[in-house]
Amino acid sequence: MTDDRPNSTDRSSPGTPTGHRPGPGTVPVLDDQGIFELLRTSRRIAVVGASSNPARPSFGVFRTMLAAGYECLPVNPNETTVLGVPAVATLAEAAKSGPIDIVDVFRRPEMTEDVARDAVAIGARALWLQLGVINWDSARIAAEGGLAVVMDRCTAIEIRRLPRG
Repeated sequence: MTDDRPNSTDRSSPGTPTGHRPGPGTVPVLDDQGIFELLRTSRRIAVVGASSNPARPSFGVFRTMLAAGYECLPVNPNETTVLGVPAVATLAEAAKSGPIDIVDVFRRPEMTEDVARDAVAIGARALWLQLGVINWDSARIAAEGGLAVVMDRCTAIEIRRLPRG
């Protein structure tokens, strides 16, 4: 399997991993190296759209992140708990308990721009749009707000790909 994504270039920005690939309109998104660095240096992940329904992809990803040792915060106004973790309605509520490293988004692409604005407002380090979620305006909002951006990638898959050691 070959990787036909553009070659990575260096992006030096305080608190943000290096290693990105350019997207449309020159919005930088993290490449494999940047993703690995982000996951290696992150502890708290707010999961927007987390579900307590085992049939939903967000449930399985949430479980994988918990098992990998991340502190995960479900952000969903329609949930009370996800895998025993109390849910909150908004990112602002999630940030009250401490800084958020990654805002991991399970929402339709057209619903992600407000999430990107909220991620910037709470001072998250990164906006992560899940596999199949592509919105370049959201990526631009996050990048202009100083956040690293991951788009159309699954956190659970990337966690499993992390180099061991």
